[in-house]
Amino acid sequence: MKKMPELKTEEEISTFWDEHDSTEYIDWNKAKPVRLVNLQKSAKTISIRMPIDMIETLKIQANKCDIPYQSYLKLLISDGLKAHG
Repeated sequence: MKKMPELKTEEEISTFWDEHDSTEYIDWNKAKPVRLVNLQKSAKTISIRMPIDMIETLKIQANKCDIPYQSYLKLLISDGLKAHG
């Protein structure tokens, strides 16, 4: 097996694996299944302009559900995407 180089950025990692075969560095016969329970999706911050009254309504409805309004907004967007997907 070859020794893994030290890769510091996601871009370096991505480029490396685009150009190399993992079987040169990893003995997949020794691999064991793993459950990644705390794995989170990558996220990106965005900015969106909304009318103030819409934000206030969003906050009121989120409070009724006892969740932060930004989480509630993500839930609404996700439901809308599923409904129209």
